[in-house]
Amino acid sequence: MKTNILVTGVVLATVGAVLLYPTIRGNAAVTPPPRHGIVAPVGAKKVEVVFVLDTTGSMGGLIHAAKEKIWSIASTLAQAQQAPEISMGLVAYRDRGDAYVTQVVDLNRDLDSMYTKLMDFSADGGGDGPEAVNEALEAAVSRMSWSQDQNTYRVVFLVGDAPPHMDYQDDVKYPQIVAAAASKGIVVNTIQCGGLSDTIAPWQQIASLGRGRYFTVEQAGSAVAIATPFDTKIATLAAELDSTRLYYGSADERAAMEAKVEATTRLNEEASVTARARRGAFNVTTAGAGNFLGDRELVDDVASGRVDVAAVPPAQLPASVAALPVDAQRQLLAATAEKRDELKRQIADLAAQRDAYIETQVEADGGADTSLDKQIYDAVREQAAPHGLEYEDGPRF
Repeated sequence: MKTNILVTGVVLATVGAVLLYPTIRGNAAVTPPPRHGIVAPVGAKKVEVVFVLDTTGSMGGLIHAAKEKIWSIASTLAQAQQAPEISMGLVAYRDRGDAYVTQVVDLNRDLDSMYTKLMDFSADGGGDGPEAVNEALEAAVSRMSWSQDQNTYRVVFLVGDAPPHMDYQDDVKYPQIVAAAASKGIVVNTIQCGGLSDTIAPWQQIASLGRGRYFTVEQAGSAVAIATPFDTKIATLAAELDSTRLYYGSADERAAMEAKVEATTRLNEEASVTARARRGAFNVTTAGAGNFLGDRELVDDVASGRVDVAAVPPAQLPASVAALPVDAQRQLLAATAEKRDELKRQIADLAAQRDAYIETQVEADGGADTSLDKQIYDAVREQAAPHGLEYEDGPRF
């Protein structure tokens, strides 16, 4: 298999409310729907990550690579021994005079819907040197739904190639913004793409003030992405696993989850096989359950004992379930849960083989110690430790 060097560690983000809005609203954060379904245990660890991404014309290669690598980053975050709940958010930015200054996707666990928004991003605009970095950072710090939980590791990754505009008179400058981030317990890391000398000093200062790390990568990125012989089978099984989801609840709740299903359908039709395989491997982890299930998922809620299907009003059940007598409903849900467990087992087994294959390929290529994957992993491992999160197995590719 050929090893492709791609950018990673950028762009992932997601929001439940994107489920309700067909287009990311420029300069406006959206509000996630209420969470039901998966309930994190009291005291469960959380990871909240916001990527602040330059989407001007020079960042085309990086944006394309990010579409391939989002699930690898999610899997890297998920592998902490404590199986944290993972939420991601995104601020895409350009500059004044471009099609938009910032586009914001709020923190949420629904990575599928975020991914379909990411698929629509392309590089354009810019061209005059500095970009609207200050406004993007302010959106990340002030307009995201950061939790107040002390168990949460909160982190921003600023990714771009050009320095901030410091000549705008009506924006907040990054020293003040990063100080506000520190007061909220948010770590700020910076990733410089390319070698523009004017970017080095501000990127290093932002990372220093943000108690984070400063990384440099090639303009098109320097992360490892390896296709494997297991990808097609994992992607196929993951799509079959998706088909086991059954949503219930009020009309609004089911509409939100139907939108999630539509996002998943598009992802399975348009994303690359390798991206879908990475997603499948992530979804069968404990931390990936929030993305896979969403909210108000009937099979899991009944199997876990949280819900008795007989107590759910027929009008709130999926039509295929509501049409059956209660005993048949229970049999259907039990059979679906059994099928789901078997699919998860198969995906997990193949994912382990995939990891072993990639490890061999990485070693054959001389290792990945200088890759962006490893740099991000090292930052996460160090910065998450004070929150009781332990990472020991290296990055996922």
